[in-house]
Amino acid sequence: MDRDTAAPDVTDLPGEHAREWVAYHHESAAPSTYVYEFVWDRTAPAEGPFCTDVDGNVLMDFTSHVAAAPLGYNNPLIMEPLAEFDLVDPLKIAGQDFYVAGGESPGDGLPGSSGLMDRLTEITAHYDMDTVFLSNSGAEAVENAIKIAYDDSGGAKHAITFDGAFHGRTLGALSLNRSKSVYRRDFPEISGVHDVPFCDDRTCTAETCSCGFFADGVSQLRRKLDPDRGHIDPDDVAYLIMEPIQGEGGYRFPSEAFADEVAALVDEHDITLIADEIQSGVGRTGELWGSDHYALEPDVISSAKGLRVGATISRSDVFPEEKSRLSSTWGAGDIVASAQGALTLDAIREHDLMDNATVRGRQFTETMRDADLPGVDDVRGKGLLLAVEFDSKERRDAVMKQAFSRGLLTLSCGHDVLRVLPPLDVTEREIELGCDLLAAAIEDAAA
Repeated sequence: MDRDTAAPDVTDLPGEHAREWVAYHHESAAPSTYVYEFVWDRTAPAEGPFCTDVDGNVLMDFTSHVAAAPLGYNNPLIMEPLAEFDLVDPLKIAGQDFYVAGGESPGDGLPGSSGLMDRLTEITAHYDMDTVFLSNSGAEAVENAIKIAYDDSGGAKHAITFDGAFHGRTLGALSLNRSKSVYRRDFPEISGVHDVPFCDDRTCTAETCSCGFFADGVSQLRRKLDPDRGHIDPDDVAYLIMEPIQGEGGYRFPSEAFADEVAALVDEHDITLIADEIQSGVGRTGELWGSDHYALEPDVISSAKGLRVGATISRSDVFPEEKSRLSSTWGAGDIVASAQGALTLDAIREHDLMDNATVRGRQFTETMRDADLPGVDDVRGKGLLLAVEFDSKERRDAVMKQAFSRGLLTLSCGHDVLRVLPPLDVTEREIELGCDLLAAAIEDAAA
């Protein structure tokens, strides 16, 4: 396209292919604000204000995607420095206001936001989920989850979270955190958020446990929600939010009795269950979702990280019908990230990476347990969501430093836990090498 001679050239708006793309997009998309049914074909010629839609119409874009593409399309000032990457520009559009396609029909070319949402509804169909809202990050995915839960509750004002929880650093999500105090200190909070213990006691029964969630055969949560004796009216609870496996709180895996009780109570009182799957989802644990390991049946899933964008997934009846209740944010318009997320899901399924996560995770935990290393109190994990717990924070920090000096990158979490997150396609040799390096770091830290 020659920008100096280009001009709008329109035959039919929206054309046949645009209508097909719009229909496909809305099979999964939450109601939101779209200005018009213009579907940009990112594979077709575009320069400056001129772009081509999926039906070959040439348009002159004077919206600049709500000022998100300040230099228009494929400006050489942007493209020439990026030439080696063979990209188009803009790579981010006003995501809930415009559409973007990879060819004439859905399924052509690289998947974008529509393809990612389609895949997400497919892999949450066992929870009857059919609707997605994309955003930038996990915190935004949580924010949108609590927004739709409040909206769907008919005015309920209470929420329930768990000790050790971490849901993000934006203000709404901060109100739900119960891990380190530094995350919330001095910030304003959403009112009406109550907390109960998160039970990770492996010896826990429905009668008693060391964390205090169960006592005398009754859980704290059941006591709080008791219609006669409890101090929270279950009809006034908008949602309960939990990480199926706690991340920042210390890679804590729930006891079966605890998960069963949470599942039973949200069902008994018809409370919306939000599963924060930002770390535990997308195949990391050997299942697509951490919730899949337990009796939990989430009504809303918040995901991000492995998806490359944030995603709030639920049923169409949970999402608000008003278009402007949820709108914009970048996630649905991040072309590269959406493609990466969709392709990541494809790779996980097509290359049996969840099975690999299960096998290689078992290899790691068995190897590290058998090593009987000094100062190690516990080695635990599901799939490749792995943790080594030490007898002190100081030892954990020393091990992390020693591992780094050997070229092994790990992450801290909780008070004294080291988290280990190998790629989902990690090999037997790589796990063996990683275990050797970590074991040497632990030995040196103890010297």
